[in-house]
Amino acid sequence: MYLYHFGLSELPFTLTPNTSYFFGLPSHNEALQVLSTALQTGEGFIKVTGEVGTGKTLLCRKLLNELPDHFESAYIPNPLLTPAELRRSVAAELGVNVDENCDQQTFTQKIQQTLITTNQQRKSTVLIIDEAQALPVESIEALRLMTNLETESTKLLQVVLFGQPELDEKLDRTELRQLRQRITFSYSLSLMDADQVVQYVQHRLTVAGYRGATLFDKTCCELMMKASKGTARIVNVLCHKSLMLAYGEGKSCIEKGHVFGAIEDTEAAFSVSRYWSAKIGLSVVVIVILLAVASWAAWL
Repeated sequence: MYLYHFGLSELPFTLTPNTSYFFGLPSHNEALQVLSTALQTGEGFIKVTGEVGTGKTLLCRKLLNELPDHFESAYIPNPLLTPAELRRSVAAELGVNVDENCDQQTFTQKIQQTLITTNQQRKSTVLIIDEAQALPVESIEALRLMTNLETESTKLLQVVLFGQPELDEKLDRTELRQLRQRITFSYSLSLMDADQVVQYVQHRLTVAGYRGATLFDKTCCELMMKASKGTARIVNVLCHKSLMLAYGEGKSCIEKGHVFGAIEDTEAAFSVSRYWSAKIGLSVVVIVILLAVASWAAWL
């Protein structure tokens, strides 16, 4: 691979969410501030949404790693679960022992007792669900009922939902209006702009041990921003393929041709050539309309 060629200690653009590569984009920092404030104030439901590849899972793991000591956490990474499976997953995360044939009422009582014990220890419990758009409607309702567990002054269970925009569409359903009303804090992640792509790429290279001259210049980063529309995951793919192409040619820096090659080889990438054609086409239409208006005004 290209590690030795570029003086890297590890692959900088893998798709595995690694918190050591977390880059504090304004959108992600704001989301963390919202989450921190909401959790500290004891809110019941908190929601963070973002398009595919915008770093939701990385943000989720960052939150888990940085929860204060007085928080007990339960993490559900794959929520495509029936209500019974969801309750069992939450119970397992909280260390609640339940029999295989335990009925729902006994199940809920055991979870409640665990939450009460945690609360008496002056600790809070937070349930964090990634890919929450995959939750079946029935399981979302079961989740709402779990959050009914509370004392006179505080919720015993707080829930943070990370999901794609489809989560908002699902929560707009009439039968889920009760849960929707309980979401007191929400945040939507933004895509990167060109300058942020430059900083993002350099940050990941630095974390991976790169200490040489600039590998990806601003022009290359702008191309990747157009092709990815600012989506971090696609930028990672394009960077990785560009490095492979440059290594194959024995080049010490990335050139536009390498980026174009990476774009052409990536299905998820938006074609830069089509982008400019569309842009030019739109400009031509606008000019024709303006000329027509000017001619009409002169004729009057």
